[in-house]
Amino acid sequence: MRTVTRLAGFAVGLAAVFSATYGIGRVVDRAPVVEGRHEGAAARPMGESDEAADRLPGGLLVSDRGYTLDPVDARADEFAFRITGPDGHPVTRYDVAHDKQMHLIVARRDLSGFRHVHPDLAADGTWRVDTPLAGPGQWRAFADFTPTGGEPLTLGVDVTVPGELTERPLPAPATSTTVDGYTVTLTGAPQPGRTSPLTLSISRNGQPVTDLEPYLGAYGHLVALRRGDLAYLHVHPDGAPGDGRTRPGPAVTFLVDVPSTGSYRLYLDFQHGGAVHTAEFTLSTGTAPADAPPTGSNPSGPAPTGGADHGTPGHGHN
Repeated sequence: MRTVTRLAGFAVGLAAVFSATYGIGRVVDRAPVVEGRHEGAAARPMGESDEAADRLPGGLLVSDRGYTLDPVDARADEFAFRITGPDGHPVTRYDVAHDKQMHLIVARRDLSGFRHVHPDLAADGTWRVDTPLAGPGQWRAFADFTPTGGEPLTLGVDVTVPGELTERPLPAPATSTTVDGYTVTLTGAPQPGRTSPLTLSISRNGQPVTDLEPYLGAYGHLVALRRGDLAYLHVHPDGAPGDGRTRPGPAVTFLVDVPSTGSYRLYLDFQHGGAVHTAEFTLSTGTAPADAPPTGSNPSGPAPTGGADHGTPGHGHN
């Protein structure tokens, strides 16, 4: 049953608590609501070891490995932020990963809204982009990047947009969805503790699409967010355009490593006919296999947030 919530008063309360304002809604970071037994943190707690932080999925921290996502004041129609480095100064040098230096993903906390955009970098280290926040609500903004000389990272902060919000329930799990006249079908059943293939097949008017266009260096781009705390998974297809074996559709296969059982919302970006389309799915994962290591662990050591392996939670664009 849909519930109408007025966020204007809530936003004012948050502003009072955190003593801050920000454009159309001040960015605030709070301990995320976590589904099940998993515990996330908006910022690394005092005294927490690097090893403990390494076990967290991406996007749960506003600061990690000395880097901090720092929103700055902006016009009402703009979103702006900086990444400060271990020296306390804004980072101005980034590696290009999947054709871009910065990937900004925003999702409303009820997972009913999603945007993936690419801000522009100013000389002073400020990233700016036309605001991707489409309407009132509590949003999570993820900055996915690789600082030059550093590791891939995904940092996240909450953003409150005041106004009247109609909360939406998470759609039920489904194996097929439509977007812009395309039908996208999902096959595969990821299991916690194991890397699993997940295939998305694209058709239009009943015919398979066999001429997908590269988008950000791939035929498909997949983001998964865990319901509750919005733990961030960024996975990439098994193969790349021009590698001699990967076909431009209709199927795009991803290698997925989910950190836990639970519900996830999947967002597939693909390009065809010169336009980018986003298909959305809800996926429920099963029970971890008996021989799987504990959630968030790696047999050879802790997996870093924003690690370099495909399918690792918080994996950056590289």
